[in-house]
Amino acid sequence: MARLGMNPSRGKNLDFTPPRVTVAVLVYAPHQAGYFQHRLDVTRLTLESILANTEKPYELLVFDNGSCPEMTGFLQALYNTGKIDTLILSAENIGKLNALWRIAQAAQGEVIAYTDDDVYHLPGWLPEHLKVLDTYPNVGAVTGFYIKQRVAMSSDQTLAWVKALEEKDPSAVQRGNLIPRKWEEEYMDNAGRTEERYQSEIEGIEDVVVSLQGVKAWVSAHHFEVLVPKNVLIEVLNQMLPGGWSDQLMGRMVEMDDRMDALGYLRLTTYPQTMRLLGNVIDDEVSELARRDGIIAASATSNAKPGKRAGLWQNRFVRASIQKLINKLYQLLHQDGRSS
Repeated sequence: MARLGMNPSRGKNLDFTPPRVTVAVLVYAPHQAGYFQHRLDVTRLTLESILANTEKPYELLVFDNGSCPEMTGFLQALYNTGKIDTLILSAENIGKLNALWRIAQAAQGEVIAYTDDDVYHLPGWLPEHLKVLDTYPNVGAVTGFYIKQRVAMSSDQTLAWVKALEEKDPSAVQRGNLIPRKWEEEYMDNAGRTEERYQSEIEGIEDVVVSLQGVKAWVSAHHFEVLVPKNVLIEVLNQMLPGGWSDQLMGRMVEMDDRMDALGYLRLTTYPQTMRLLGNVIDDEVSELARRDGIIAASATSNAKPGKRAGLWQNRFVRASIQKLINKLYQLLHQDGRSS
């Protein structure tokens, strides 16, 4: 059939310029039961906190890794209303590492601010991350909430750089037990850690805070939420996926951190806390935090019956034990490879 007319886009230039930063969220909720009972609420809060507390311009990219219709429908509605800039829906769960590789390839920005779908972004989080990235040399990763245990993980090159800086300017480095106790309690609550387990994980570890050109940062980073130059992420993932694919559903994230460290990139955390790990339910404190940011978020724990049972649920050991049982039951019920 003959062509009718000419494509009107021919010979024209783009009016669009990509933003520096792509904020990327990886989502997975196979159903709304067990561990994932409140996942839609948690993911919604993650995205709402980004939308409410992130200064333009940025690209919001969401990769859904084989979620249930309720989740994909929610994400599609956000895309249709222009709140999500780039939405990628995978019919199957292709694994976290493979999804990260595809996020890196699809991101428009030269910097990727990656997050799991259970992290609350506090006001001013992005400028604080960029401040660290733009101030310190050869930065590979900047995260927004400090985890003391991570100082002993994937931080060798950063600690070596700090030691060299300390020899030149001792006042630029602080060492000791510097982490606020509240941050430790938040991490234990949201990561399902008992006090005993947490103390065993941080035994012998000292906090290290560094200051350069007036910008402070904690030494160490993690992969739950991380701002990383796109070229660095692609470099590391290409090492890990020489054939372009991994057959693992999860895992290898610590390996990713280790490889970044081995390549000599600094791994740091913003000095003020700019993120909150949510876990798999929304508690009263986070619900109030969201309310102050103009976000409505119902707390799952506030719906518990008052009295003894509610008090037991607030016990960290009881919650961790129950969650361990839930996880085990979930694994037994989903042994077909589709569990997370």
